[in-house]
Amino acid sequence: MSANNQVIIFDTTLRDGEQSPGASMTGEEKLRIAKQLEKMRVDVIEAGFAIASPGDFTAVQTIANTIKDSTICSLSRALDKDIDRAGEALKNANSGRIHTFIATSPIHMEYKLQMEPSQVVEQAVHAVKRARNLVDDVEFSLEDASRSEFDFMCRIIEQVIDAGARTINIPDTVGYAVPNEFGNTIARLIENIPNADKAIFSVHCHNDLGLAVANSLAAVSAGARQVECTINGLGERAGNASLEEIVMALRTRQDILGLHTAIDATQIVPASRLVSGVTGFPVQPNKAIVGANAFAHESGIHQDGMLKHPETYEIMTAESVGWKTNKMVLGKHSGRNAFRARLEELGTVFATDAELNDAFSRFKILADKKHEIFDEDLQALVSDTQTANQYEKYKLSSLSVMSQTGEVPVASVTIGVDDSEQQAEASGSGPVDAAFKAIEAMVDSQAALELYSVNAITSGTDSQGEVTVRLEKGGRIVNGLGADTDIIIASAKAYIHALNMLETTDQKAHPQV
Repeated sequence: MSANNQVIIFDTTLRDGEQSPGASMTGEEKLRIAKQLEKMRVDVIEAGFAIASPGDFTAVQTIANTIKDSTICSLSRALDKDIDRAGEALKNANSGRIHTFIATSPIHMEYKLQMEPSQVVEQAVHAVKRARNLVDDVEFSLEDASRSEFDFMCRIIEQVIDAGARTINIPDTVGYAVPNEFGNTIARLIENIPNADKAIFSVHCHNDLGLAVANSLAAVSAGARQVECTINGLGERAGNASLEEIVMALRTRQDILGLHTAIDATQIVPASRLVSGVTGFPVQPNKAIVGANAFAHESGIHQDGMLKHPETYEIMTAESVGWKTNKMVLGKHSGRNAFRARLEELGTVFATDAELNDAFSRFKILADKKHEIFDEDLQALVSDTQTANQYEKYKLSSLSVMSQTGEVPVASVTIGVDDSEQQAEASGSGPVDAAFKAIEAMVDSQAALELYSVNAITSGTDSQGEVTVRLEKGGRIVNGLGADTDIIIASAKAYIHALNMLETTDQKAHPQV
């Protein structure tokens, strides 16, 4: 199989990407992203970790029942209950995969698993066989492979392939590897394992040393034919290998690598913006491929060269990855059908007419404030609508702020608390600080503010501001999102959204705990 020149793109934004602190997504948001990934022609979508929570199970099941053109995968530990739960969630999938894993490094086996190597091999083989009874497509991962002993990896891989695993994933779980070492490991494994030709070798690299993409490319050059990655490089700690960088590196340097993917690259920027909007993790301006400055040229020498011939300073075109495409500008004269049609093109279909009407009403209010409505505005509006349709203990009723030079800002806030209303006034170092203090005077959440981030959704002074507020309480971290053309109102919405997230009881288990 390694002779095949196509690299399978395995997207784990909905599973590993969601492990970023505060990046949890609702089931509806996961489905929106899954539809965009399918539109982008991602080969495998890891939809979640079915055993983690009822919400994760439902999300995996819904995506498996809806997506037809991509394989839908659920992660599971090498435990019977995990595997059975994953199989249940994937039961109606057009193409389903169970991805089971166990740690193989000496430090993990001794201290985390407290198991002997022979026990680890036995459990891995049992897990793969059990998974094969539920689905035809089974992937096995050696957690912390980059710190595992080579001979032991050969031993366990040979046996799980015999047990029915058709994809073998070699993760750099802690981002420890460097490219020449990692590529050499992949080549040696393929060369030394007798039945290596019966499986596709995969890699899953973390970015702790900033080498996730480089390690992934070294691995595919050495014979791996699947890369596990995320949109925008999202993921816990420093994140994962970035899908957009992997795909465009393979495409741009096909002369050296001789490999390709099935990805529709024009969908990369829309996917990036959707994930950023849903998670509240803004994309840095100088981020490769999808950053706002990725195709901007300020230097006079660069601008001169670009005017004479674009390829003097661009190795790919902006249009090839989705910049300046898929744009349909709406305004206050746009009708409901145009609004609904554009949302459907963006992967959003409301379950009821009431939800559509609610979203359309919000669209009209926004259109009165903003002359042109872009796709990014619509995506933020959908997230805002879905948030409003969830159970909310706290709701923003009204907000007024007094802020002037030489005076201490004062905010007066009224919020709905279940079926009643409360009002408070507070001063602060700025209008946002005053608004947050007024809200806290009413709710007394005792949560710590970990992050306050503002991002302009589109260009122009009438752009909506998208605010992310991260709160921590008792070891639990949540993100709140708010969008509005008034940045103070957006900030209050985000803070209240985070407070509502803290009120939810559905908490996920970490797959490595």
